[in-house]
Amino acid sequence: MGTTVALLCAAPAVASAATSAPAPAPSLSASVVVAPAVSAAPAGLNAGSRAEALVAEMTVAQQAASIVMGHVAGTDPAALTSYMASGLGGFILMGNNIPDSEAELVSLTTALAVDPALPPLIAVDQEGGLVSRLHDDGYPASTTLKALPADDTAAAFAARGALAARAGISVNFGTVADVTADSGSFIHGRALGTDPQTAAERVAAATTAQEQFLASTLKHFPGHGAAPGDSHRGIPSSPMSLDEWRATDALPFAAGIDAGASLLMFGHLAYTAVDAAPASLSAEWHRIARDELGFDGVAVTDDLGMLLSSGDPAYADPAANGVAAVAAGNDLVVMIAGSDAGTAERMAAGISGAVEAGTLPAERLAEAATRVMALRLQLSSAAARWSLCGDCVPAG
Repeated sequence: MGTTVALLCAAPAVASAATSAPAPAPSLSASVVVAPAVSAAPAGLNAGSRAEALVAEMTVAQQAASIVMGHVAGTDPAALTSYMASGLGGFILMGNNIPDSEAELVSLTTALAVDPALPPLIAVDQEGGLVSRLHDDGYPASTTLKALPADDTAAAFAARGALAARAGISVNFGTVADVTADSGSFIHGRALGTDPQTAAERVAAATTAQEQFLASTLKHFPGHGAAPGDSHRGIPSSPMSLDEWRATDALPFAAGIDAGASLLMFGHLAYTAVDAAPASLSAEWHRIARDELGFDGVAVTDDLGMLLSSGDPAYADPAANGVAAVAAGNDLVVMIAGSDAGTAERMAAGISGAVEAGTLPAERLAEAATRVMALRLQLSSAAARWSLCGDCVPAG
């Protein structure tokens, strides 16, 4: 089969991402022209140091809002600007936020940035194929990539990352690091591999490709493959031991972390031999991710609304779930299912209230806010704007 080469070129920072028309999907490979790295913070401070300084100046309520990623339906830019005025640290675009044209989407993502100098994290679930929000993503996805070499995954996710980035999206919750050979599994069609080693190779390829354009995310830690069932409807569980996990389902996550994934999404999955609680609310699973796998980026929850959908009365209070998630080690909390226009603010109020009451350590909130702020600073400092280019010539 012949290959089509699609180049991803960096335009000047003043150029509008909306001016580029979508390019055809590369069939197998893509060459990437990468812009030089840009300093993450001015005045001699790196993003982490500047984030610490900024967070130290924030009130507890401001810190709490900054670690909440909200969602509300609609494509009205003015309404979304108003929604973000409370200081939320992020917004997740769902299908009900995606307008017909890319130009309209750029207007929408621009409107979400109440402070253009420090935009929120603007996220999307853009796996491609079975889970796709963006209209112009015709690139190969998991259903075909799992049977192809890792280079094909790199090509597809380079194009996918550029497509999202040029629309003003800074975070993709799009790399499924779960692995299963069971074709009847809920996650099988979305996984990038049917065995740990080949899944790890493709997850690493997808991560490296996307991180040139935006912040990529590994999901759903510690792995949906070993825990049968759909976490949108319950809390799947597995009796797998920690040692067995280390030798199998851990491998794609470890590979993605080593490849530089910016975020790690914790699933509502209970590996009962490790912790009876779902990983999203488990301090032990956060310790494993940090201490054993070396993850130092932003830990993010899967949609906390899914816990409500489980029907377990222990998870009936969204604000309490948010507090528990932060206490366990998450830096960014996400709530979509069952939410309304006030849910994110109520969750932030619950987190700040827990700090004020002494039930959530102030240091834990500050740590979370600093990690999220550092990522926002890092992403906002990038001077390049990406677009797909049909007539660029590769360097070298």
